[in-house]
Amino acid sequence: MALEAPPPPPIQSKTKSQLNRRFAASAAGFLRPDSQQRAARFPSSPFCVQKTSYRTPSPILSAAVKERKAGAVTESESKPVRIVALVGQGTLSPLKGTPWEEVMLHTAKRLKWVDEGYEMLVFTDDICQSGNENAVNFMRELRRADILVIVSVTNQDSVNWIQTKSENVGNIICFDSSPNLSNKLGGSYIHKETKGNIFGKTFDTSQSKDSESVEVVQTVSQAWDRHNTDDIRFCLLVIINAYIRPVPILKNLRSKGLSTLSCMVKNCGPQILNCLLDPNCRKALQCLNQCSPVDQVCNYRCIASYESPNLEAFSLCVLQKNNCLGLDAKIPDKPYVPPMVKFQGKDLCHETAEDLFVGWLGSLNWSWRVVAGQNPAYDQFPCQYQLFYRGKARGSFWYEPVFQVRTLEGKMVWRRRKYRVKRSKIPGTFNFSVLDNGVISNEFWTVVDVPDDLSWGLFYYSGAARAAGQCYTGAVLVSPDGAYPNDMHKGRLAAALEKCGIKEWELYTVNNSSCLNPPLGIPEGSSLHSAIQVKNQTGISMVGLADA
Repeated sequence: MALEAPPPPPIQSKTKSQLNRRFAASAAGFLRPDSQQRAARFPSSPFCVQKTSYRTPSPILSAAVKERKAGAVTESESKPVRIVALVGQGTLSPLKGTPWEEVMLHTAKRLKWVDEGYEMLVFTDDICQSGNENAVNFMRELRRADILVIVSVTNQDSVNWIQTKSENVGNIICFDSSPNLSNKLGGSYIHKETKGNIFGKTFDTSQSKDSESVEVVQTVSQAWDRHNTDDIRFCLLVIINAYIRPVPILKNLRSKGLSTLSCMVKNCGPQILNCLLDPNCRKALQCLNQCSPVDQVCNYRCIASYESPNLEAFSLCVLQKNNCLGLDAKIPDKPYVPPMVKFQGKDLCHETAEDLFVGWLGSLNWSWRVVAGQNPAYDQFPCQYQLFYRGKARGSFWYEPVFQVRTLEGKMVWRRRKYRVKRSKIPGTFNFSVLDNGVISNEFWTVVDVPDDLSWGLFYYSGAARAAGQCYTGAVLVSPDGAYPNDMHKGRLAAALEKCGIKEWELYTVNNSSCLNPPLGIPEGSSLHSAIQVKNQTGISMVGLADA
């Protein structure tokens, strides 16, 4: 099967690099400066949502907009982007069996966190057989829609109705729907032997001459197949960015080509050479270059499998010190998540908030164990332990996550990172920073809720790795033993998740079944709780205020 899609704008020809042959030949496999490049990926922290893969994705998300839209902010860029979603009535998603209608309504809310100008309305396909007000509203919105998203629609009457009513929509994408439905990008239909869901694994791009548009299709397909809310939203952002107007948070997906290579060799020659001579570092770069731009797990498994001082030095020089990719990112400010305000009937203060992080450390060998996380990459790591403690220096506070990774060779290895933690203005909020694999990440954490008995906790975070051009948000549910809170806490947990804009069906459960010999422990001279006491007697938690 061959795809035919609208051609991208012409790509300017580039002069040949005068780089050293050895560097150029080796680095080309890592960051090729031509239009067919699969862009470089860089190491990242395992513990945060969007930073699990530092990368500059290939031209997919830039070629379609770079020349066509660069240099002029048009009136259309200030207008709302209108999306209409049509889902099969009563159909269920792979997200813990949640109805697709609920998933897409939640996606509409999450799009607003990216840009208030993104408006998505959700309808079910039973309106196709009705003449009521909803059908009238659907037709009115469809006439002005930039994108029509069709999800799990298989009813033939609905299919026939859609085919006759959607001809004037410039972008139509169909997921898990009838093969009789056609897809359209940039005003042109995507032709193939089988219609229906091109955004799956059933299309053939071998005969397509439009590599950029094909890569848009491949990127959206791979993201959709992950079946999580982050990537469902990402699918829509890719289409908006490529065919409607630039998406600011995707601006870092544009390759710098030869200028990147020149910067790398000019400033980081020894680090590049050391990396290329180090089998593990070289394998890491080769491995990273094979990962899909949206495959967060693939990227981090490469780093975890081939982690080395030379890889860290390479990333530190190329990304952090010299910013050879010319990237930037800011910590997201949406959604705003307020911290809890009281603990054991008293107003939350900074000391108590720190103690809630310290949690069970002292009674147990860890502060908390992670039960589940909202990020699609976060819980791919089993056996996650959190260690929070006060340092020797006055006012210092530290966080060390310990977790397992299954390497590409099939081995289970332990990894550990170290974050500096500082109080923010409001008690229960903190600023975290870490140098992870050569790149600095800054994060804003919030203690959303912890019951008086410390039976569980919910921590929300947002962050950015500026030099890697990545920003992210997420939340972790924790407990003393890694077990899910019992039903008695169900209502309170749901309310805490709602404060974060997270549905419980978005959470991914961490595998805590085989966690032998974790490398725990904290530095000698560290201290723990300041305002509360935590004791564990015969398996029953006893939590109270510390003596004055």
